[in-house]
Amino acid sequence: MATDTLRERKKAQTRSALWNAAIELFVEHGFDNVSVAQIAAAAEVSKMTFFNYYPSKEDLVVGPLSEHIGDPAEIVRARAQDESPVDALHRHFLAGLAARDPSTGLCDKPNILAVVGLVFATPSLTQRALTSFNAQAELLAAELGQEFRHRAAAAMIVGARNALITENINRLLAGATADEQYPTAVANANQAFDLLRAGL
Repeated sequence: MATDTLRERKKAQTRSALWNAAIELFVEHGFDNVSVAQIAAAAEVSKMTFFNYYPSKEDLVVGPLSEHIGDPAEIVRARAQDESPVDALHRHFLAGLAARDPSTGLCDKPNILAVVGLVFATPSLTQRALTSFNAQAELLAAELGQEFRHRAAAAMIVGARNALITENINRLLAGATADEQYPTAVANANQAFDLLRAGL
């Protein structure tokens, strides 16, 4: 058991070292100008070790997004019987804003801003992020039901959430702090979810 714990700790340390080295290099030189070999060297591991942890540079950056793909569907699944899907998602999003959760776009930690800045500035990363959002809508649609109206509703919900997230990120990248943006972020979220309620 102790050996397994030590092994897992070592894996986590290596993964973190690769991620930190990569982000630092990407920010300094640009995503497309940094090779896997450079990342591995900076993290003091081999290229083979890099690929044991990440299939590609893109996966290293956008991998954390995949952890949130199922969030909307899970929120809807776990809601109380007397709570609508839109109400549940609205409540959860507001809680995320209050907690400065990175998944809401309202997190001004330097490493988080560095990553989202990279995603916004690099077409291949932007495309990967869009793919994740599409998968998010598909999972939500499956949770809502099997008819076209459920797919349409899921697309609108995910679209509204992504518009809110993007607005928050753009404000932070322009220099606002999370605390400064928070009141506007809450007002925007209330408006967006009110629109969803009116249309769904």
